[in-house]
Amino acid sequence: MLAFVIATAVEVQATDAKPSKAEKKPNVLILMFDDMRFDTFSYRGGPVHTPNIDQLASESTRFDNAMTTTGLCSPSRAAFYTGRWGHKTGLDDNVELYTTRLAELDPKEGGLLRRASDAGYLVGHVGKWHLGARGTEIRGAEIDLAHGHEPRQRFSRVYTPYSKVDQIAGYYQGKLDKNDEKHEYYMTLDGAYEDTVAYKKMLAGKQMLQQMAEDERPFFGVISFNQPHPAYRVPEPYASMFDPNDIELPSNHLAKRVFKPLAQDGIWWPWHDVGHMSDQDWRKARAYYYGAIAMVDRIIGDLLQSAKDEGIYEDLHIVLWGDQGSMLGEHTLYDKGPYAYDELMRMPLLMKNPELESRVVNRQVSVVDVTATLADWMLLDSDGDEDGHTLIPLMEQGDAAEKGQLDLALYAYEWYNGSWFGIRAVRTPEFKFVWNPGDNRDEFYDLQNDPGEVTNQINNKQYKKQIAMMVELLKQELKRVEDPSLEKLTHHAKAYL
Repeated sequence: MLAFVIATAVEVQATDAKPSKAEKKPNVLILMFDDMRFDTFSYRGGPVHTPNIDQLASESTRFDNAMTTTGLCSPSRAAFYTGRWGHKTGLDDNVELYTTRLAELDPKEGGLLRRASDAGYLVGHVGKWHLGARGTEIRGAEIDLAHGHEPRQRFSRVYTPYSKVDQIAGYYQGKLDKNDEKHEYYMTLDGAYEDTVAYKKMLAGKQMLQQMAEDERPFFGVISFNQPHPAYRVPEPYASMFDPNDIELPSNHLAKRVFKPLAQDGIWWPWHDVGHMSDQDWRKARAYYYGAIAMVDRIIGDLLQSAKDEGIYEDLHIVLWGDQGSMLGEHTLYDKGPYAYDELMRMPLLMKNPELESRVVNRQVSVVDVTATLADWMLLDSDGDEDGHTLIPLMEQGDAAEKGQLDLALYAYEWYNGSWFGIRAVRTPEFKFVWNPGDNRDEFYDLQNDPGEVTNQINNKQYKKQIAMMVELLKQELKRVEDPSLEKLTHHAKAYL
């Protein structure tokens, strides 16, 4: 049985899904959001009413078990644009931030932007990039209307959060920010929706869509928002849209981390120091996050209405995704860090092909699979290794398209702002194994009986066979993507085999 499972893990689907070069190239729009969880939308049964996202979901293929490659902004975005893991591109950490080693994604990695430009697409980018200064324009973006927090000059000095350190220290002393809030976790912004940075990016996105609609070339446009990245900062009515006292908390909320890797206790960014957070603070942070999602839904509605007004919606291919999730108090963690919990590892993913009927896909897919699919949609020439596989068969046939193949997801967390962890994880619908080579404590979770991943079963002899199976699957995946950490895993894995 074990041999069959391992063999199916590395099967390559023999499906030639790439369209003919004679076919018309589609217009493609990417809607990208930062640290957006998979589980809060109303179409998923979540607590936030999201009619615009729900409508898009009803016209799309819903990938309800989509996984990011890394729960960190720059590496996950690099994987999306290149279709390759960080050990191949060199981008396996955040860029431009305190203690980071990296300033940018290597300009030789042209990725989807350069490939689309070379294929004759009008390429546009609005909003957060987070892969190095001027990175979009040097890759062929002709429309570049707004930016995230990256500097405009290459190799600028990194951002260092001195003020945040003092602010967190003040919380321990009982000092609060305006409106008696903790602005590093939740904040009521002055003004209204129209006064936010996100609204200005939305307007820039509308301007880009207008320019693209007037151009005869096919277009590839990206509109990328910092929302709902922590701290959760929204204006009214979103700030008070959810009553903190009425919020339902998950079973792993503020769960004590027992027998977990030491890195999970680290303060990798000042706001990871959460010892000052009261129960009400945690509830408010979650309530403001939900408010941010409601505002995201409004943003999406405004952009899609603009596409309709420009007469380009009906034929528009759309991808809506979040670069990774975020922690809202699960395991007493906030934001993101060096771990592989589902709240961080999973991401929302909708892919709309107007020529296909909507459906729900439950198989696990990766962000690098989205890259491969976009290349097929847009008839792009290869630019090197492709670690993902096209999702077109799943969009056409549903889960049956990969019947008999193991349902598997790979995940990595190599660095966090200059600190090395080397984490690799493999996930099936039933189990998750997390290898922590910088620690002597690995993790194994029974996802069916412990979906909150509270109890680490790595030393439970009742799971010996399952752990051995997951270790072998991880080895096979690392071999498939040519990950140099395989050699070290092979030595560490002897304890489980």
